[in-house]
Formats: sequence, C-alpha cells, structure tokens
Amino acid sequence: MKEVALRQTTRRKTKKKKHKDHFSAIDEQFKLIRTGIDFSGIDHKKQVILVTSPESGTGKSTISSHLAVAYAQRGERTLLIDADMRKPTLHKRFFKSMYIGLSNMITGEVSIEDGLQGVQLKDCSLTILASGPIPPNPNELLTSKKMMELLQQLRNQFDVIIIDTPPVNIVSDALVLADATDGTILVCRNQKTLKEKAKHAVSKLKQSKAPLLGVIFNGTKNVDNYYY
Repeated sequence: MKEVALRQTTRRKTKKKKHKDHFSAIDEQFKLIRTGIDFSGIDHKKQVILVTSPESGTGKSTISSHLAVAYAQRGERTLLIDADMRKPTLHKRFFKSMYIGLSNMITGEVSIEDGLQGVQLKDCSLTILASGPIPPNPNELLTSKKMMELLQQLRNQFDVIIIDTPPVNIVSDALVLADATDGTILVCRNQKTLKEKAKHAVSKLKQSKAPLLGVIFNGTKNVDNYYY
C-alpha cells in the first residue's frame, strides 16, 4: 500500500512539474515577443498595440492577455482594453464586470477612474478596461472623436496599452482603431487559418497608418515552435 501511494505521489509531482514547465516556457515566449516589439520601436516606442486576427477562434484574446501580463511583469503600467464589443471575453478571463467599461466610458456615462478595473496577479498588477455593455453601433463608437480623446488620456496614464479587437476579415473595427495605435499584431492559428485569409488580413492592415509588427502563430503542439 505504501509503495502504491508513493508511486501515485510521484506521478502527481511529475505531472505538476511538467505543467509548471509548460507555462514557464510560454512565459518565456511572450517575453521574446515583448523584446521583438521593443526592437521594432527603437526610434519610436510602441506604446499602444492593437491585436487582431483573420477570423475567430485563433486565441487572439488569450494572446492579448498574455502579452499584457508580460509587460506588467516588467514593471510597466499596463492597460488591457477589450475593444471587441461584439463578442467580449476579457472580463471573464480576469473575473471582472463587463458592464462597466469602454462603451459607457466613450458615451460619458462612466468616468475613467470608475471604468478601470485593477487585477492583482502573482508577481505583478494589471489594469483592465472591459468592453462595457454591448452597443448597437460598435464601429461608430470606436471611430468617434470621444474614443480618440479617451485613448490620448489613457496614453498619459499608462506605459503600455494592449487593445484586443474583433477579427479584421469579419468587421472593420480593428481597421478604424489601427490608425490611432503604434502598431498591430496579427494572430493566426495552426491548422485553422488558411493562407488566403491570412494574406487578406495582412493586406487590410497595411492600409492603416500603423505598421504591422508581426504575426503570432498560435496552437502548435510543441511549445518550442510557438513563435513571433
């Protein structure tokens, strides 16, 4: 009985170590992504970064979250914005309210101070701006003068701002916001994103003033192949 219990305990410890090593490897990959973004902005810091994808289901929001955490771990004042007002998810990831956020901040119903939600993580703190109530006209809100003014105010308060947006091939929300950012990142998924869809998304993003910083290829079985 003791030998069986010992073997079971050993298996649990081995499984736990593999789980920990897996997430440590992912953390390292996001640090590399962060460094790549830093090098792309030697002359001009990439303060506001937009994240989008060709289609849904690529893990775009997960990527946005990990990237924001990577900046926060470096001690930078980091804000993660859920600008996907059609299918918001970031509030669920961080167990925050969706009903106070970007949409009612743009309309003036909520102040910046009341709309921002803090998240305390294991080794850093992060600020979340949830989507707010889903509006009937997301595109109009994102292109409004008030949105541009809000983004400028947030630039003055944070070192880095990551904006999670809807898929660029489905709606134009990412495109209308891209001009107000310092660069965009496209998230594609292994065995899901077709080459034609990726090319179409890149072509659209190149129409904006903000440079395309790169592509994150998500969903590979081996974390060593997870690259920027």
